[in-house]
Amino acid sequence: MTETPSSGATRHRLPQSSSEEWVGIGELKQEVRELRRANERCGARGASSVGGSSFGSRRRRPSPVRSRRSHRRFGAVLGAGVIVIVVAATVNGLVGNSDSRPVPSNASLAGLSTRQRIVAIADSQVGYSTGPQHSYCNKFSAYWSSGTAGCPIGELSEKWCADFAAWVWQKAGVRLTYGYSPGQINARAASFYTWGLANGDWHWATSGYVAAPGDVAVYGLSLAADPSAAHVAIVTDDPRGQHGPDVVNGDGDRTGFSVVETGTDQTRADAGHNHDATLAGYVSPR
Repeated sequence: MTETPSSGATRHRLPQSSSEEWVGIGELKQEVRELRRANERCGARGASSVGGSSFGSRRRRPSPVRSRRSHRRFGAVLGAGVIVIVVAATVNGLVGNSDSRPVPSNASLAGLSTRQRIVAIADSQVGYSTGPQHSYCNKFSAYWSSGTAGCPIGELSEKWCADFAAWVWQKAGVRLTYGYSPGQINARAASFYTWGLANGDWHWATSGYVAAPGDVAVYGLSLAADPSAAHVAIVTDDPRGQHGPDVVNGDGDRTGFSVVETGTDQTRADAGHNHDATLAGYVSPR
C-alpha cells in the first residue's frame, strides 16, 4: 500500500503497444487532411465544370483500396483508444490506498525496545483511513490474507482493529502466529484475550495492573462458551490519575469511519452499535 502525487492527477505510463497506436493516430490524422484537400480540389473542379455546362463530368471517388486501409487503421486506433480507457480505469479503480503510511525505518527503530517499537509503529499509522470511504477495505487485513475481496489491489475487507494490532506487534518483532487454531491471533478481537490467557499474559483491568506501552487493551469482552470482544487497541501510555489508557485505535470511528486514530483516557471504545465496549483488560507482548 504509495505515493501521493505532487500535483494534479496521478500520471500512469502506458504499455508499449499503446504508444505505438498513438503513432497510428498521427498518421490517420495526416491521411484525413490529405483526403480533405483532395476532396476540396475535386469539388473545385466539379464546380468549374458545372459552370461550363459540362454535365458529363463526375467527381472522382476515393480509391477503394485507400478507403479500406483507412478503415482498418481507424479500427486499430479505435481499439487503442478502448485499451487506453480500460487501462486508465483499471489504474484509477484498482490501485490500493495512496495513503499507505509506511512504518519507521529500521535505522530509526534500531536500539529501541520491543515495546518502544510497538508504540512507534502504531503512531506512524495514525491518520490512515480505508478507501473507498465507508468500506472496510484495508491493508492490514490484506497483510494477513484475511477478509473478503472486492477491494483495491493490496487490500481486503473486514473489521480490522485486531488485524491492525497484530500487524503492529508483528512488525515490532513480537512472536505470534496468525490463524484460527486455539492460541492463535486473528481478526476476532477476543483472540487477543485467549492468546494472553494461554500464555499467562492476560491482566484484568480491575486487578490493579498498570498498563505498559505496547500492551493491547481489550474492550467489551464477553466470556461465553466462545468468548467475544468489541474492540482492541494499542496502549501508548497509562498516565497516573487516568481511568483508562492512552491508545492507538485501528478501525476507529470517532474521528472518521474506519480510521487509525488516538484515544486519551480510553475506558470505553467507540464501537458503533455495540452496547458493551468498556475496558476489560490488557494483553502483554512476549
